[in-house]
Amino acid sequence: MMKILIIENHADMREILVRILDLMGFTAITSRNGREGVEKALAEKPDLILMDIMMPEISGWEATRILRGNPQTKDIPVLAATVLVRPSDLQRCITVGCNDYIVKPFTVGQLRRKIERLI
Repeated sequence: MMKILIIENHADMREILVRILDLMGFTAITSRNGREGVEKALAEKPDLILMDIMMPEISGWEATRILRGNPQTKDIPVLAATVLVRPSDLQRCITVGCNDYIVKPFTVGQLRRKIERLI
């Protein structure tokens, strides 16, 4: 089974995403913040990372930069999941190394299509 690491600081959103990914046939691994997410990415080597952008400690932008700078995680696809909708913020997701982004709230179908394109 393919593994997806969810890096999301809101517990309710993590729980929803775990259920959705389970129904899609993926194994979900969770992390509460960017710092923990980087550690889990190194330990678990997921097939994809679903990255919240607005988080305490380390933002999703910074966590993505860290992951891209590490040879062990640089090639893992990162899908930014964000409430930010300004074109400059969405472009920043790509600039820091995310492969794509999805704007919250999103549908299960939208998430599925994004994941299928990345893995």
